[in-house]
Amino acid sequence: MEAGLVEHGRDMVGHVTRVGYVKKIITKRRRRTRRIVRSPQAAVPMALQELFVSCLDVFKGPGTVPAPQDVQKLCHILDNMKPEDVGLSGELQFFQPSNEVKSDPRVTYTTIYQCDNFSLCIFFLPATGVIPLHNHPGMTVFSKLLLGAMHIKSYDWVDPVDSDSSVQSSPLRLAKLKADRVFTAPCDTSVLYPTTGGNIHAFTAITPCAVLDVLGPPYSNDDGRDCSYYKDHPYAASKVETTVNMEEADRYGWLEEIELPENSKMDGIEYLGPQIIEPS
Repeated sequence: MEAGLVEHGRDMVGHVTRVGYVKKIITKRRRRTRRIVRSPQAAVPMALQELFVSCLDVFKGPGTVPAPQDVQKLCHILDNMKPEDVGLSGELQFFQPSNEVKSDPRVTYTTIYQCDNFSLCIFFLPATGVIPLHNHPGMTVFSKLLLGAMHIKSYDWVDPVDSDSSVQSSPLRLAKLKADRVFTAPCDTSVLYPTTGGNIHAFTAITPCAVLDVLGPPYSNDDGRDCSYYKDHPYAASKVETTVNMEEADRYGWLEEIELPENSKMDGIEYLGPQIIEPS
């Protein structure tokens, strides 16, 4: 993309409150984030519209998991999506390596679309920004790293429903490590499921990043899909007896539920990228 087509957003002093969009700037909203009304003049990238229409078909509501062929279909669309499909570009100031690293880097997010069955969101992580370990209860989530490099660490519960009273009484719960490595865009879409695929994960930005997430269904306190946060501990940190072979102990950890750290709270910003067209 030619530099002349991109308007650069400036870094704010303190927390990031703006992320540059192609020809637009989005700013922090003072009220709850909601999708904005589409602009009839804006051209809709085919990939974004195809993703939206496919999500309408794939996600059937709470308590359901997309069929394997539907997972493959969404992954194919997301794998081929580019930053420009949601109004972003690596030329924007936010994504430049020369960006000053803040002492308290704030993560921001924007919602492209949300309904009861699914949501489309983008998370912006400045360099060293962290989204701590958190779960996705009853949800299937597709994550596409659009820009940047980030470290992803993820776990699944060893026993999703553990009836052992001695384990239940402990603040620590055993989980198996699923991923612990750096991903760099462009890369394949990752998928997590209600009980597999690394349902509990954490993001740490190596460079400024943008991640497109498709969540089905989205979080909902009213429906029991609240987000919980965790701190992980080495397997050797607990004396609780398990069936884990000590030779594989480094592939397991104990998770402790915690309150969301104050410095991990996120700011919602308005989405002003290309707008999807809802069916009439």
